[in-house]
Amino acid sequence: MNVPFVDLKTQYQGIKEEILSEINEVLDSTAYICGKKAKKFEEGFAKIHDVKHSVGLSTGTDALHVALHALGIKQGDEVIVPANTYIATAEGVSLCYATPVFVDNDERTYNIDVNKIEAAITPRTKAILPVHLYGQPAEMDTILDIAAKHKLHVVEDCSQAHLATYKGKKIGGLGVIGTFSFYPGKNLGAYGEGGAVTTNDEKLNDYMLKYRQHGSIEKYVHEMVGHNYRMEEIQAGVLNVKLKYIEKWTDMRRKNAKLYSKTFADMGLNQVVTPYHPENVDPVYHLYIIRVNDREKLSEYLNKNGVQTGLHYPLPLHMQQAYAHLNYKPEDFPVAAKYAKEILSIPMYPEMTEEMIHYVCNTIKKFYS
Repeated sequence: MNVPFVDLKTQYQGIKEEILSEINEVLDSTAYICGKKAKKFEEGFAKIHDVKHSVGLSTGTDALHVALHALGIKQGDEVIVPANTYIATAEGVSLCYATPVFVDNDERTYNIDVNKIEAAITPRTKAILPVHLYGQPAEMDTILDIAAKHKLHVVEDCSQAHLATYKGKKIGGLGVIGTFSFYPGKNLGAYGEGGAVTTNDEKLNDYMLKYRQHGSIEKYVHEMVGHNYRMEEIQAGVLNVKLKYIEKWTDMRRKNAKLYSKTFADMGLNQVVTPYHPENVDPVYHLYIIRVNDREKLSEYLNKNGVQTGLHYPLPLHMQQAYAHLNYKPEDFPVAAKYAKEILSIPMYPEMTEEMIHYVCNTIKKFYS
């Protein structure tokens, strides 16, 4: 059996006619950027996340930049970022000419360790940027309490967590701004690049609307120096189709993750650490992450037996050459450094069958036996 890491083709075949209809409408209208479809998507996306406003953007990285810029983050400021995340999280800070300050990850959730945040706060700290990594919400109550105590902004990086909930509340509206990515492999993916921000703050929403379009709402009238971060109509059309199915697909991911965890538990595979999820969150399993001590050998064995795997992430941010100038040492964040050698992503997408999941688990069992 061959089990791909992600299968976008199967999903496309199920919605092909709707997708083609949306794309053809855009082509026929010859309105390609930030038009009616983008507006419809912004309204629908805000609604499913229980927030007042959403702004469609060109990428998730741009969403991070727009959010932090709207909050006045600038050169000389610091923003607290987890060491275990994709580099785009830190890049959003760097694009504002501010400095990302890394914090180690929690040993069980892999999200930012909330017990280590306050030690990283300095007089230059202006915001905390938690990531709902792999689709599991971070410990937001504690983060919000720390932020309130120190008068800091909280921006949620929700790029892997569309529709995830924390204590019954949707992510994206817990901090002052939420940022999202619609990279094709995401739970809600475009057929190219795409991103968005969410907020309940009307003034911030207005600012971000202007900033994404050269500082302008009215054509050729520019209130500020902005950027070109506009959402394309074709991507908005694709996302509008997928919005109708995202809740169903999310339930399928949760069902698949539950089967994975149960199967591993029934097998008694002590060599495999499966995801830990607190009772107060409802993850959306963008990725299903396991931890093993012999990651490279297992990954090679799985790939030879038709199971594709991924690494998220093989090198923590504090060990990346891009941030060498911050002078961190590998041992500064021991959990992130250790887990980067153990974490392995195995196939996870809505259309996986029970047979596929059992095959993946049994192949891992054979490796250890």
